[in-house]
Amino acid sequence: MADQPQNPQAQNPLWHPFADMGAVDGDRMVVTRGEGSYVWDDADRRYFDATASLWYANFGHGRPEITRAVTAQLEKLDSYNLFGYYANEPALELASRLSELAPTPGSKVFLGSGGGDVVDTAVKIARAYFANTGRPAKTHVIGRVQGYHGTHGFGTAVGGISVNAQGFGPLLEGFSHIAYDSAAALEAEIERLGADRVAAFFCEPVIGAGGVLLPPEGYIEEVAAICRRHDVLFVADCVIAAFGRLGTWFGIDRWAVQPDLITTAKGLTGGTVPLAALLVAPHVAEPFFTGEPGAPVLRHGPTYSGHPVACAAANATLDIYERDNLIPRGRELEKPLADALADAAVHPLVGEVRAGLGFLAAVELSAETLAADPGAPGRLQRLVRDEGVLVRPVAKGIVVSPPLIAAEPELDLLAAALPKALDRLKS
Repeated sequence: MADQPQNPQAQNPLWHPFADMGAVDGDRMVVTRGEGSYVWDDADRRYFDATASLWYANFGHGRPEITRAVTAQLEKLDSYNLFGYYANEPALELASRLSELAPTPGSKVFLGSGGGDVVDTAVKIARAYFANTGRPAKTHVIGRVQGYHGTHGFGTAVGGISVNAQGFGPLLEGFSHIAYDSAAALEAEIERLGADRVAAFFCEPVIGAGGVLLPPEGYIEEVAAICRRHDVLFVADCVIAAFGRLGTWFGIDRWAVQPDLITTAKGLTGGTVPLAALLVAPHVAEPFFTGEPGAPVLRHGPTYSGHPVACAAANATLDIYERDNLIPRGRELEKPLADALADAAVHPLVGEVRAGLGFLAAVELSAETLAADPGAPGRLQRLVRDEGVLVRPVAKGIVVSPPLIAAEPELDLLAAALPKALDRLKS
């Protein structure tokens, strides 16, 4: 009988997203529990979760309110679909609450299982809206270079991180990309294509996975106006930005604009149960809500749309945000976070720190550092982890997006860990 591997993680069949599995296998960090702003590994070592897992643990970990809400819902109704005329109470309550909070009054709410779901839904609804209002040629979708909109079919096509689209063969047609920081580039692309062909423009208020790229002053208002002028739907992808990350309910409502569609997920349940919501402005939803015989039907939707347990978790999450006044903290903490990164910003290995708009930031390594070691962001992540802080390698450096409950002690940990890790990276 062959000897069994000494490490039970080695040769485990679990396939991780966005991972070099040859490097991961046998070298996993197994997270076993979480409480507040911290998580523990299987060696019982504690870490400050400075990325709120994957941008989403906005109120931290281990909230008993969520456990109680999920348990109560499981005991009452564990699951049922929303197709056709079926509904459930938690989904109805959640849709009403989100619509009331939306920056565009009277918005309709379509529920999905994750950000990628509702990005694909947004593309389909944008195209279907024009098809059902006599403009079927308006199908083209414009995204931004370095934009990230999930990994489903439409999301991969509209996303602008080139490496995420490589190796999958031809992508869907009808998509193009512009510079992330130029409103003029958007208008030029619409005019190049012809406004009669363009359905939608996708815009993260702050680009997240592409490297925490902040919008130039006035950019959001200008692209919204350009879309309105050319009858192009403005889709605000707020999967990361919503629920306090930028200090407002949806992130995009930090600016005086009214998007036609808003994608949300992540912070909607604080990551406790997979759930997403697409908010659709009344004029876009109207063709599907007339009640007239033969009115169009949106023949689209995931099995778990409006899952009652997920919606119960979301309603409990909204209660936490409201009761603990967490939503404004994304704005209140943006300067303390920038201050915590001040020492890292002047480190010789660092090219730029991007912070100051919401509770998220990026530490980008210098061009010289990256040229000498293209794998430096991943190495830096591990070195910061050795200091008891979890960060995420993205683009040319690392990013942070701590839970909104983080306070001075946690920011002090981050402030101390990064320079130490950078010194070790230098050596």
